[in-house]
Parts: sequence; C-alpha cells; structure tokens
Amino acid sequence: MSEISARLPALRRVLEDMDVDGFLLLRGDEHLGEYVAPYAERLAWLTGFTGSAGLAAVLRDGPAAVFSDGRYITQMDHQVDGTAWGRLHLRDTPPAEWLAAQGGRGSRIGYDPRLVGEAGLQPYLARGLEMVPLAANPVDRVWTDRPAAPGTPCLPHPLSFAGEDSAAKRTRMADILRADGQDAAILGDPTSIAWLLNIRGNDIPYTPVCLAFAILHADARVDLFIDPARVPPDTAHWLGPQVRIVPPDGLDAALAALGGQNVRVDPVGTSIWFIQTLEAAGATIARAADPCALPRACKNTVEQDGARQAHLIDGVALCRFLHWVDTQGVGQDELQAATRLDGFRALNRDYREESFPAISGAGPNGAVIHYRVTPDSARTIGADEVYLIDSGGQYPFGTTDVTRTVWTGAGPGPDSVRGPFTRVLQGHIALARARFPVGTTGHALDALARYALWQDGLDYDHGTGHGIGSYLSVHEGPCSISPVHRPVAVAAGMILSDEPGYYRPGAFGIRLENLLLAHPAPAEAGRHFLAFETLTLAPFDRRLIDPALLTGEEVAWLDSYHARVFDLIAPQLDADARAWLATSCAPILAE
Repeated sequence: MSEISARLPALRRVLEDMDVDGFLLLRGDEHLGEYVAPYAERLAWLTGFTGSAGLAAVLRDGPAAVFSDGRYITQMDHQVDGTAWGRLHLRDTPPAEWLAAQGGRGSRIGYDPRLVGEAGLQPYLARGLEMVPLAANPVDRVWTDRPAAPGTPCLPHPLSFAGEDSAAKRTRMADILRADGQDAAILGDPTSIAWLLNIRGNDIPYTPVCLAFAILHADARVDLFIDPARVPPDTAHWLGPQVRIVPPDGLDAALAALGGQNVRVDPVGTSIWFIQTLEAAGATIARAADPCALPRACKNTVEQDGARQAHLIDGVALCRFLHWVDTQGVGQDELQAATRLDGFRALNRDYREESFPAISGAGPNGAVIHYRVTPDSARTIGADEVYLIDSGGQYPFGTTDVTRTVWTGAGPGPDSVRGPFTRVLQGHIALARARFPVGTTGHALDALARYALWQDGLDYDHGTGHGIGSYLSVHEGPCSISPVHRPVAVAAGMILSDEPGYYRPGAFGIRLENLLLAHPAPAEAGRHFLAFETLTLAPFDRRLIDPALLTGEEVAWLDSYHARVFDLIAPQLDADARAWLATSCAPILAE
C-alpha cells in the first residue's frame, strides 16, 4: 500500500473514535480562500489531488469520493487513486446527494466548522444529513508532520498604489454598517483585510496577504487578530491608533464581547464557526456579503492606472516569451517554458511573483483546463502542435492574468484547429466589444463569448470571466461572467477576465484571455451604459486564425488591438523580437 493510500484507513479509524459516520473535507483553510499555505493542504495530503477547487467525502464504513468541477476532472483522474476513491464531477454528482445516497438520511457526518461557510453546509442539511461540528479536524490527527502555519511580516501598501487611505476606507465601510443597523462586521477574507487596512504580506503562494481575521466596528475601529510580532513598528504606525492589534488567541473573547450586538457575517465567505460562536454569545447575526467585497472590486483611478502599468510591463515579458516559443520553444518541455516566462517577468524589478501556477500545456495537456505541469508530467513541446500558456504576475501596483494559444509550426495550423480557435477568438472579441446597461450581470454577458462556438456545436466547461484584484487575488469576487447567475452586476472600475475556450481531450486545448476594465460608455440621455477597456497587451497567433470566418467588425477590432500592442510594446523589445512582433501584429488580411 502506498503512503497516500494508507492515509484513508487511518482517517477512518479517527472517525470511529469521534463517533461519526463520515467526514466532509472541503479544500481550503480557515479563510475559505482558493490558495492556501502548505499547512492547510489537507485535501491534497489525504487524496493526492492538488486542484484549487474540490472536496472529499469519506464514510467510515462505506466508500469515499473526491469531487471537483470541469476545470479539474482530467487532473483528478490522473492524481487520485481510483481504487480507493470515487472521482466525481460536482455538477453531475452533487456531494450532498452522494453522501445521502451512500450513507443514508440521518447519517452523522462530521465537518470542521472553521473550514466551511454556512451557505456551503445547507445542501447537506437539506438532504437530511446530521452535520456534526468537530472540535478538531480528524485529518490533523493523522497528518503528524503537518507544516506550521506561516508567519511573514505585514507591510504597508503605499498610498501611491492603494489610491485611498485606510481611514477613508474604514469610514466608508462603517457607514455601510450603520446604514444597515449593524454594530460590527466579521472579516474573514485576508484580501478584504489587506484592502481595508492597506497592508500586504506573503503568507500564501500567489496572493500577497497576511492570514488574519478582523472585526470592523460601526465607529470605524478595527480589531486585527494577528501575532503582534508579525506587525513591525512601521506597520503599526501605518495602521494607526484606530486599528488594535490582538493576538489570535484573543478572538474568542472578542466575539463573546459582541453578545447583544447586531453582527454582520458573510455566510458564504466566512466560516460557520463565527456564526456558531456569536450565536452562543447572544449576538444577532446579520447575514450579508462582506462589506469590503464590492468596494474592493471597483478599482479607483490610481489602481486603474496601476493595472495599466502592470499590463504594459507584463506585455513586454509575454511578447519576449512568445517570440522565444516561436524561435526556440520546440524541443523544450512545458516546465522549462513556464520557467522561461517567469524569468522574462523577473527581468523587471517591480515583478514580485506569479499570480497563480502557470498552466503550460502542449498538445493533449492543453486540454486539461487547469493543468499544472510538474517535473514528472512535463511534456516536450513538439513541432506542428498546439501550445497553451496561461499565467500571470504580481506587481505592487497590479495583478495580471493572460492566456495565449499558439501553433508551433511555421505555416498555418490545420483547419481542425483553426476553426475552433477562430470561434473562440470571435467570442473573446464579442465580450471585449460589449456595451451594456448599468446593472447588467455577468450571467447576461456570458452568452456573448459562447455564441460563435455554439453555432458549431461547441462549448467549454468553465466560466468566461472572473474578477482580478489590485496586487491581491487573481480570482476576486463578487462579480463574475459565467453561466451561473450571480446577482452582483458589472460596475465601473471592475477588472474582469475574458477567457472563452475549447478543449478536445487527448488532442489540444484553446483559451484566449485578456483582462478588461469596465468604464462608463456614451449612451442616450438619461441612460447609463458601460463598456470595456482591454488591458492585456499581446498578439493572438495569426497562424490559427481563419480570416474567412471573421466579420468586418471583428477584423477591425483585431487589427486595432494588434496595432496598439505593437505601438506600446515594440519600443521595449530588441530588434529580433520587434521584427517578430511586427509580423504578429500585421493587419489580419494582409498576407
């Protein structure tokens, strides 16, 4: 039995000690974030699955299964032992239904209340399962060499990057609380705390935050729960007297002190432990969205300018990389390519780190939507095949995320690739060109990116766009562009991705991604509309474009975009790369 395979029986023995029939393990940490520090990688440790979205359900005397969405199904099949675990799609087999069917109604299913939000627990209760909050996570009993929690210093995020001081933000958020009749709000999302207090850290990969909790009071005071040793004197001065530093072991007492008050808690983004603890203390729970989420998503003018600066720097690195792929990439492997792109970004002194693990997939690996290349999986990039690179960078003034799909041959790609590539490009252009009324949700825009694919009977199993933070999370709420309806409308200042795709398993993957900044657009008197500004600066591979499928408006958009890319990027490239960019950005019908 392998080391990983032995972990499941050991966990079942712990469940017997805890007197529960099963256990629900969600992927995430106490902050319910996408990227987690090594100490919180319980799902990966237990199952081998390293995707950033998923969960496991284990029955003490029955089967066990791992669940994820369409981005990770192929990856899950590769990483998870199918003899020990079922490997299931969240949509096709909802975990709550599976648990109820396998364990039966009334089964006592344990869960860690610090790792799941109240909303996330509801489907299980609705299926008649008895969900039992556990005082300790059973995985931690088995994981004897679990890493320690991180403890990097919290540092100021300068006003020249933030654009608004923390006192002003705290006053605005406190105004929201008072308007809603609330005395305080629990902040469990470290990106909200980083935004509100203008601080950054390095506790988790790819997202520059300090892991902490906070209580925002209606008088604009904040209690920040973090080890005081992690707050250097300069940062303490930066935070000011209205921000009280409290050791983490003071959190329980601080929640108890909120008894009798009306406390705002996000039931989706904050763990249910807070609701349970506050209710036990006699507080009234106001279930509402994180008050910082929407203001954080609507970037101010300083943050918007920072995003433009980040994308200009990033565009230079990306164009150097695409030139390298075109001239030297064949024969290199996927990991070498991802490392080379990171190296091009690192040539700029403002580059901090990747904003997520680069997805570098050649041929069939490109069809794995969120493929993560490893030394063991790295495939050599061959001639005359499709190569997909999805990556991003963190800069102190902005965060980037971009995907390009290229053909590694000298001439045009085959029609079997050019057709779907062009349909994906048409969907990308349709969304980038959209003009729409204020109040429009991402759900209403999603079909624009899929329409051209649909006409050929094609589609993709992921959302079209997500929010992007300002030197924060590369996947930021509360707005998205997706078939799943979310009530938050696109608003001016939001930065969203535009990334339709198409994937042919065992053959290739196509995804084309730029970031878009929403801004007011001209409209009839009395009406208010928005449009998008494209931030990303890199060419689309003309060898995979079938001009015959494009409309005149699409050609005009593409030529205008490529001309802008050349004008802004070319002056910063050497002669060879500049010549390559000139060819790549030439008008699409000029052969």
